Amino acid sequence: MKEHLCKALNEQMNYEFYSSQVYMAKAAYCSAESLDGFANFFIVQAEEERFHAMKIYRYLNARGKRATFTGMPEPNNEYRSVLEAFEQGYAHEQEVTRRIYHLSDLAMNDREHATIQFLKWFIDEQVEEEDLFDGIIHKLKRIDQDSNAFFMLDSELGKRTFVPPAE
Repeated sequence: MKEHLCKALNEQMNYEFYSSQVYMAKAAYCSAESLDGFANFFIVQAEEERFHAMKIYRYLNARGKRATFTGMPEPNNEYRSVLEAFEQGYAHEQEVTRRIYHLSDLAMNDREHATIQFLKWFIDEQVEEEDLFDGIIHKLKRIDQDSNAFFMLDSELGKRTFVPPAE
């Protein structure tokens, strides 16, 4: 693996850890608003992002490369609404997708077949992530001011759990 690809994978690993903090900040906002189901959704999302980071960490180690850690920017902690938190989450996931595509392009240019195969999992995961956020945003917009529907969605998201995928 060429050094520039190793560096880019390390950057993505750190971005995945940062993503975990982004979602924990959203969870804290929801908890402060007594929206425990939405908070749970974001806590589970944070667990997934940490899993993604660790997947890259383990891949780097398996390839004989060193994982390096950097500082993280402070995540946004203030939102006007749950909808805004989800819209920003969707934009964040689109950025993750862009970054994964860039990594994939680097790996393809280097003809780094093992990394191409490794990144395929992340590409598939990003399709699911963006679809999940887009679907919740559509629901939130549809229910608008219907407090019963809003709290039903909160309850539904409270049942979400994280089950690490089999590797």
